[in-house]
Amino acid sequence: MTDRTDAAPSRPPIAPPALEDIRAARDRIAAIALRTPLLRLQLPDLPGAPTLHLKLETLQPIGSFKIRGAANAILSAGRRAIERGVVTASAGNMAQGVAYVAKQFGVPCSVMVPDNAPEAKTAAVERLGAKVIRLPFDEWWSALERHGHPDIEGFFVHSVCDPAVIAGNGTIGLEIAEDLPETDVILVPYGGGGLSSGIASAARHVLPRARVYGCEVETATPLRASLEAGEPVRVSHRPSFVDGIGGKSFLPEMWPLVRSVLAGSIVVSLEETARAVRLLVERARVVAEGAGATSLAAALRGETGSGTVVCVISGGNLDTANLATILSGGVP
Repeated sequence: MTDRTDAAPSRPPIAPPALEDIRAARDRIAAIALRTPLLRLQLPDLPGAPTLHLKLETLQPIGSFKIRGAANAILSAGRRAIERGVVTASAGNMAQGVAYVAKQFGVPCSVMVPDNAPEAKTAAVERLGAKVIRLPFDEWWSALERHGHPDIEGFFVHSVCDPAVIAGNGTIGLEIAEDLPETDVILVPYGGGGLSSGIASAARHVLPRARVYGCEVETATPLRASLEAGEPVRVSHRPSFVDGIGGKSFLPEMWPLVRSVLAGSIVVSLEETARAVRLLVERARVVAEGAGATSLAAALRGETGSGTVVCVISGGNLDTANLATILSGGVP
């Protein structure tokens, strides 16, 4: 079921980050975020015998790409802006990114998480010294739409709709272009569009031949639904072990950017996602969370045609109980 988005305050659309902004972000975050490797993954026993390349953001200090955007947003703001502390609304990974950077600056950090956020992620946030505030999903999503919460003070770092965050995410595109200039397709997990649009914005400049697709899971497909409707829409949302992506609506200010830079959406099932998590462990010795594995699940569908394919494995913060279920052949 889909509806047109409403209720949230109207905000100006976000423009694609300029190449110089993405390059400046790379310099700015170099002391905090790692340059992650591309791992070649050959699957000779699968149909089409695909050879894929994995961009392993699981190796970041917090186990997720989110440290890139968080670092760029906070460092761009400067010390004075964050003196009273920083705040974010996140299912877990952006919370860790913001908490990690806040700790480097010695300022307090509060994170709003949905009430279904996994314990592995919230525990990691608390280990970094941040305060975790659990909210009902609708209230948490409203904080994302409204860029903050009326009862929680501090410099708000939006996990998606922040030009500095998007530019920080775009540094992944620069690295892919330098390491694999023959890339034809980049598959990126799609949550709110900050990662995919950042990478695609960089690719327009340094990898113009590459097509960038957002990868969604069947439990919530705002990108697919919005592309089909030609406007931002709300969709039904069902909680699952794929907790890092799958919002109930398309953030309206992201619509012009996402529509202009992404080639489309590829939707995968929970079963396909669990299979991708298993394959990553068995063939690459990489642990990915559900959201992070959707790019590989999408690649295995074979919908993008032949060519050199990069799967962005966006994070690896998976509950051990869910990992055990998946490795035993189940779907959490």
